[in-house]
Amino acid sequence: MPAITLPDGSIRQFDGAVTGTTIAAAIGPGLAKAALAMEVDGKLRDLSATITQDSKLRFITRRDPEALEMIRHDCAHVLAEAVQALYPGTQVTIGPSIENGFYYDFARNEPFTPDDFAKIEAKMREIIARNDAFVREEWDREEAIRFFTAKGERYKAELIQDLPKSEIISIYKQGAWTDLCRGPHMRGTGDIGTAFKLMKVAGAYWRGDHRNAMLSRIYGTAWRDQKELDAYLLQLEEAEKRDHRKIAKEMDLFHLQDEAVGSVFWHPKGWRLYRTVEAYMRRRLEHADYQEVKTPQLLDRKLWEASGHWEKFREAMFIARVEAEDEKDRVLALKPMNCPCHVQIFNQGLRSYRELPLRMAEFGSCHRYEPSGALHGITRVRSFVQDDAHIFCTEDQITDETVRFVALLSSIYNDFGFNDFHVRFSDRPARRAGTDAVWDQAEGALKDACRIAGVEYELNPGEGAFYGPKLEFVLRDAIGRPWQCGTLQVDFVLPERLDAEYVAEDGTRRRPVMLHRAILGSFERFLGILIEEHAGRFPLWLAPVQVVVATIVDEAAPFARQAAAALQKAGVAASLDLRNEKINRKVVDHIDQRVPVLAVIGRREAEEGTIVLRRLPGRDQETLKLADAVALLAAEATPPDLRA
Repeated sequence: MPAITLPDGSIRQFDGAVTGTTIAAAIGPGLAKAALAMEVDGKLRDLSATITQDSKLRFITRRDPEALEMIRHDCAHVLAEAVQALYPGTQVTIGPSIENGFYYDFARNEPFTPDDFAKIEAKMREIIARNDAFVREEWDREEAIRFFTAKGERYKAELIQDLPKSEIISIYKQGAWTDLCRGPHMRGTGDIGTAFKLMKVAGAYWRGDHRNAMLSRIYGTAWRDQKELDAYLLQLEEAEKRDHRKIAKEMDLFHLQDEAVGSVFWHPKGWRLYRTVEAYMRRRLEHADYQEVKTPQLLDRKLWEASGHWEKFREAMFIARVEAEDEKDRVLALKPMNCPCHVQIFNQGLRSYRELPLRMAEFGSCHRYEPSGALHGITRVRSFVQDDAHIFCTEDQITDETVRFVALLSSIYNDFGFNDFHVRFSDRPARRAGTDAVWDQAEGALKDACRIAGVEYELNPGEGAFYGPKLEFVLRDAIGRPWQCGTLQVDFVLPERLDAEYVAEDGTRRRPVMLHRAILGSFERFLGILIEEHAGRFPLWLAPVQVVVATIVDEAAPFARQAAAALQKAGVAASLDLRNEKINRKVVDHIDQRVPVLAVIGRREAEEGTIVLRRLPGRDQETLKLADAVALLAAEATPPDLRA
């Protein structure tokens, strides 16, 4: 007689094994209609699954976050059925749900193109309208291999062959179509709805290995209703307009090229933007009592082995082998992060508890191997700079340092125009260093710090660093996209592995706690986010070119030069436009260049010592004496942290 405990604490008793469908019907017709799946003791299951023992149960309806992933998963199955119905002989491989959608990889002699989408989508709608039930069956391994082999599905047969012997072979049917899948699924294809769209095609190697066959991957997106789909498509349209690669080309900020894959060539205007952000961050860190350091790029593998990075991070490291006779067989690695280097500085000399907390910061150049397919403009690169810092402190100081860090991060995000962020708590990953007791200690300390600091978070299971749990600060941009930038990690492991210690008040030697923290994360990535957030139209203090002094007539050129020089002396990034062009042409050009302010000077302005300030891309303008204009623009161009 299983007792089923519901989220409200009520308990339902049943005489024997019972399905979720039966339980939902027993509770009421409304739930029976709305329930798509169920969570049994924390595990998602089909609604038709049988419950044989006392359990905690929660029904999944269309409004629950889990439903969205299931809609996408089921949509991938429908896509695969539609493709095989329309293109006989096509083999199916794998088709998972992903962020914002799903994909399915197909083996076909002729790759798919977007021209095929309308036909496939129409067939998918037919399958959804049939509302075929998703039926789960467990098959014998050899039986399943024979079945898919006989159908000519060698990829499915290979997947089954390679599954662990302990793995249950679960097969799902929707009508007459059959697929290998762990599940779970919703009740039937009709639960998917029609708020889906096929988006693009791409090539993909079988199992991600370039030595294997190239497959044709179809990407799609699926949502709970048409309103959500329309909002997502609108966001994509807006994102395309804001693409930092496109804007950077128009503004001449940077470029990338094959001779330096994953590295950025900064142009003068882009480098000015970079230096403005770097100078701002340096001032904020100095004011917050951080000590800036600089550490080497190349370090012997022995240090990375001692820290644990060689074992956990080796595949992402660039390696250099020394061929000189006096250093034969020496292996060096470009640093992928700065933390072991900062411990080396901490270890120079005997530290006292009086020096703690010691906040050590570095704008550290790092290199990590990212697969070429994962690279994306400057938001995903191989060579980058982190606004990295490590705080060496006692366990008792973790809370105070967390409070300080969150306040600093919030203030900095606000200055850059990001007022909306949330926090994820990432706990121990499967591959990690340190004992469970150490992880219990670290996770407990960070949770206590969050509670006292008033930091609310959502759990992000298994996504911590290999040496400690972390808080991830996820900001939301102007069009609603999330970006994970800042992090705070509590580390009891590295100080132990790298033998860091200090002299406590009682004279004993103790290990410091190491807080790893970043606010912007990668400079390159954050600048890409900034470009897209503002669509290149930066607030005046960030703009690479803040003011362009433009003439209407040639006779105004001497005064224009005087005005530009005065602005530059006051710290404003001003340039001159003395071209023999009509002023309307100049206005259009500088709007395209995302210049915030155009200072227009004609014959009258030159005679009267005035300039006309026009805020681009708008039409509003005001006429001011040169000294007044310089004072106004200098004040506006002052970074937020330097304003009175």
